Amino acid sequence: MSGPGLDWRAFSSLRPDLADAGRELFYQYGVGLAFLGTVRPDGGPRLHPFCPVLHDGLYGFIVPSPKRDDLHRDGRYAMHSFPADETEDAFMLSGTARSTEDGAVRDRLEARYREERDLSGSTLMEDQELFEFVIERCLMTRTKGHGDPSPHHVVWRAPP
Repeated sequence: MSGPGLDWRAFSSLRPDLADAGRELFYQYGVGLAFLGTVRPDGGPRLHPFCPVLHDGLYGFIVPSPKRDDLHRDGRYAMHSFPADETEDAFMLSGTARSTEDGAVRDRLEARYREERDLSGSTLMEDQELFEFVIERCLMTRTKGHGDPSPHHVVWRAPP
């Protein structure tokens, strides 16, 4: 890996508690769901719903879009779990994303993505590009429910 940050496997090894919480919150509705924030050309934020894929790493298939252009130009991202129904629990990651051309990884992840979404036989993914998300920071919040006056926050930063 080049640059600062860790891939999902290394992050999971160092902080299994955070990785388990993240997986739980990203997949709380059965498929991976999150919001993906990128950096527009003018430096402002861009935010979209997104389907992360956790499988030997943290990945995402991105269609041709301004979001994908943002990641090619400036790989910085922030990823936040969808809101939970019964609590205000939240999981956020930030770092850099990079396109990956590894065919074996793509085949394995595409099979998982199709399985999760019942897309067998679909050509939907042909124009999507695979990105890996390297983790530099994490914030996890646990609550006892909506309006919890004492939420528990854990902040983690990748070692230098």
